[in-house]
Amino acid sequence: MAGVRLQYEEFPVKKHKKGSSGQTAHADVYQMVTDRIIAALEQGTAPWRRPWKSADAGCSGGLPSNALTGRCYSGVNVLLLWMAAEEGGYTSDRWLTYRQAQEAGGQVRKGETGSLAVIYKDWTKPAEDEHGNRLYDTDGSPLTETVPMLRQLHLFNVAQCDGLPEHMQPPQADDDTERPVEDYAVVSPERLADVRIMLEATGVQTEVRYQNQAYYRPATDTIVMPLTSQFDSEADYWSTLLHEMVHSTGHGKRLDREGITSSSRKQGDRVYAFEELIAETGSAFLCAQLGIYGEVQHESYIDSWLRVLRSDKKALFRACSKAREATEYLLAPLSIRSAA
Repeated sequence: MAGVRLQYEEFPVKKHKKGSSGQTAHADVYQMVTDRIIAALEQGTAPWRRPWKSADAGCSGGLPSNALTGRCYSGVNVLLLWMAAEEGGYTSDRWLTYRQAQEAGGQVRKGETGSLAVIYKDWTKPAEDEHGNRLYDTDGSPLTETVPMLRQLHLFNVAQCDGLPEHMQPPQADDDTERPVEDYAVVSPERLADVRIMLEATGVQTEVRYQNQAYYRPATDTIVMPLTSQFDSEADYWSTLLHEMVHSTGHGKRLDREGITSSSRKQGDRVYAFEELIAETGSAFLCAQLGIYGEVQHESYIDSWLRVLRSDKKALFRACSKAREATEYLLAPLSIRSAA
């Protein structure tokens, strides 16, 4: 996978400039997205775990993408579109806005409903200092600042459209060529080599022994893993290892996250649960990009995740941002730019 570079949306940078300001009322998109994830967790389903391969993956592995631009969706949009594809039974991970479907020569079918996604749009407002005082330039003209504002966006799967070019149309099921489920439990030698390169580059030590849990030990910078034979599949082993590798990026000499470096953290508290949320989403993005279709046991964390999300509507967005930082750090030796 060396040399592959995925494109994804960048958040706009805050900047000051001259000009007038505008303001409009917006729906609480943070709460809308968080409520959607909470509903899935309350049903016992972690939406970031995706132990299957799309028949028509949008990007490398199984990350959703825009069918017109080819750009990968990132962050919470990955989770939202995975959930939408599962609920809709779509065989493709490629999406379009209503207008993009028309630009491509197609049309969203009458009666189809768009799936929730989010986008950051620039919003211009009066510039102020830390005390709330208006800022002016040297000529006395009021300054404005441009800040990113989260907005909702509705996307349609290519399976919801008619008349699209052939290369955009979802694949047709073919029972004769469908791979057995067991095939996805095996990890290819190329993917194993990628993970080993990533692991070696971190400098983290690993211990593999007969035991009943996998964990990262910050004090010795060590990942401890059960034997491969103790997992239901080879893919489950490597998915679990990637989960622990995401944890390891929080070490003080790497990305320095509170959930790893704090001496006061304990299992079940807010800091611990938030770090697990980062590791879960980060490893899910890595698995999708690398093409590893395994599962990590997460049931014991659902209650603590629910407490975090219910108390902070922006927690999921911050976790996905931290997860993207972690995946970019881990993927750097492969010369891949993460879309997580």
